[in-house]
Amino acid sequence: MASKPDFPPVRCCLFDVDGLLINSEDIYSDITNIILHEYGRPDLPWSIKAQLQGRPKPEAGRIFQEWAQLPISDEEFQKRNAELQMERFKHCKPLPGVVQLLENLRRSTSGDSGRKVHMAVATSSHLNMFTVKTSSDETKPLFASNVFPPSQIVCGDDPRVPKGRGKPLPDIYLTALETVNQAIEASGSGEPPVKPEECLVFEDAVPGCEAGRRAGCRVIWCPHPGLLGEYRGREKEVLAGATGAHKQKDLENAGASRFEDSPGHVGAIDDGWAELLHSLEDFDYEKYGIKVVALLN
Repeated sequence: MASKPDFPPVRCCLFDVDGLLINSEDIYSDITNIILHEYGRPDLPWSIKAQLQGRPKPEAGRIFQEWAQLPISDEEFQKRNAELQMERFKHCKPLPGVVQLLENLRRSTSGDSGRKVHMAVATSSHLNMFTVKTSSDETKPLFASNVFPPSQIVCGDDPRVPKGRGKPLPDIYLTALETVNQAIEASGSGEPPVKPEECLVFEDAVPGCEAGRRAGCRVIWCPHPGLLGEYRGREKEVLAGATGAHKQKDLENAGASRFEDSPGHVGAIDDGWAELLHSLEDFDYEKYGIKVVALLN
């Protein structure tokens, strides 16, 4: 068992979106099953869905098509998929605990510094779909500028993320952290830059956990019950970012990164850098050195 280090207070929280903050993963499943049923195919099982979560769209599409074997071209599938997504994603909702968590973090401070806890988004969703998913009356307030400044929302097609280096590589989380530090510098507050070990990544997907660990951040893994069932008995491997699902040769073939030492390293079993939560309602602020400022009556 690895020794557990003494961690500094968390100064920055970095968030995935799909299946973590909003219920879009369940909507993805519903949409996929509609198309599968149109061609007499069974529902998408979690054994396949688990491989799709958190991956860049081209890679996820390849895995899905190899399993589904639909009698239509990928272009036809994507067209039908996009039609359904444009309609269904307009009705996304926050997942349990999300509204309170983001509100608490928005008015929180880190340790004894009195400085605010910074927040940023790092989602594999492309900007157009992210915009649709966050357009409902219930999801729009989650991503308001006083929660996530627009410059601190990093999507899968963001030009600041090197091409071909989506999750499980760390670049999208390192880019999100970079946007936070740029905002700190621009503020002229004299606040030092946030280091990766002062960041807490919130993820529901296994590739996302690995990306967070490779970025050198602490990680909260809050998976869908269906995904958790697929990794029953391997939870500690997920928390270490060491499931082996993403082969080293694939990481090496991803292309160059502009971040020094990327792709970084996965963790060790029981090293204390990651935690499993069944709901964001269970998040322990004190454990991470976060102080929630009480609302004035």
